Amino acid sequence: MNKTRILKRSLLAAAVLASTSQAHAAGFQLNAQSATGIGRAFAGDAVIADNASSMARNPATMALFDKTSLSLGFEAIITDISTKDAQALTPDGYVPVAGGNYDDIGGTSIAPNIHLIVPVNDKFAWGINAYSNFGTSTDFSDSDFYDNNGPGAAFGGETDILSMNIGLAGSYRLNEQWSFGAGLDIIYGKGTIRRGLPEPLNGLVGSDNIVNVQDADGWGVGFNVGTVYELNENNRFGLSYRYSPEITAKDDHGQEITLPLPDMAEFSGYHRITDTAFAVHYSVQWIGWSAFDKLDMDNLSQGCVPDLSSGAPSCSSSYSAEYAWQDGWHFAIGGTWYLNDSVTLRTGYMHDTSAQDQITSTSVPDSDRNWLSAGATYHFSNDSNMDFGITYLIGADEDVNESDILLVTTRADAILVGLQYSHSF
Repeated sequence: MNKTRILKRSLLAAAVLASTSQAHAAGFQLNAQSATGIGRAFAGDAVIADNASSMARNPATMALFDKTSLSLGFEAIITDISTKDAQALTPDGYVPVAGGNYDDIGGTSIAPNIHLIVPVNDKFAWGINAYSNFGTSTDFSDSDFYDNNGPGAAFGGETDILSMNIGLAGSYRLNEQWSFGAGLDIIYGKGTIRRGLPEPLNGLVGSDNIVNVQDADGWGVGFNVGTVYELNENNRFGLSYRYSPEITAKDDHGQEITLPLPDMAEFSGYHRITDTAFAVHYSVQWIGWSAFDKLDMDNLSQGCVPDLSSGAPSCSSSYSAEYAWQDGWHFAIGGTWYLNDSVTLRTGYMHDTSAQDQITSTSVPDSDRNWLSAGATYHFSNDSNMDFGITYLIGADEDVNESDILLVTTRADAILVGLQYSHSF
């Protein structure tokens, strides 16, 4: 294989990865609605309704409240991300590369949340909330291989995506069994995406970066609907659906990235065993990652997608990449022990399937994940309590092939910690 062919394939891989990692970063789902949910791996969260945060998973649960209820808290996301066994394509084939093993990619992010439910009468309730559904952060800037014009600069760089969901919802209780709810979501997204070019390609195209979008932001509007069916006070089911919009984010230089976000549907059940202090609860959630059929980038000015087809370096101001993503699933089961009037204990397990399929990414690793969760509530009174939850999120080794240019094994683990105060008035 000659050097010209390697050069062209390197540029193609860099262009594809610039899109791939952006899509995955924007679409990385956060479960950051409540510390209570973290403590049970979000098993049953669309129906349990033990504090106001339940409206984020199913607006119909607001009908289960007979007092004004407020919950506010935060989630700390501590990620441990690494790469190993990196091999790069050369004229002599794939060879191990120095600096390809890197374990300082993750970091710590804080995601706050607040939820308020206000019953109007025994039929109607309304609520407002603010939290995050999507976000991620990886930074390779301290790696001389994956950044700083190193050989893998196109596959690392920096990805920092955050979102905020501002919701307004209402619920209606039809009878003793059925309740319904619907809500409007105003979603704000902000992010930085930077992908470098290795030496000597950066000099060839006149830029150190393929893409360099800094602090781009944009807005979108979505909605959610749900229902709750109560067999009795100890057994109930919840079903909800959330439509997520497509967001166009623009930075100060007019560069645009259009991000399609996935829709979500969830079914939950809750069953308290009669005459005991124990309840079991579960959830199945579908996430429509297949909405990522393509990702569009326009008005690229600081670093753009190189094209050598004309025989001389040139840059296009727009780029569109195709994808083969798959829908994701969460399967969660948990248990709650109502120990006494002051203390409630909970635990849970979730299996979370990967969104990536044919296209994989070094910059934001993905794989099937397992959640091990535990939490507790301390009740100061009947109307006031504090929740704590912790989850160990276990990823798996994933073999990544970056367009036949770089072979590497990635892994992403995380610890989620949540604290939340709730009060009824």
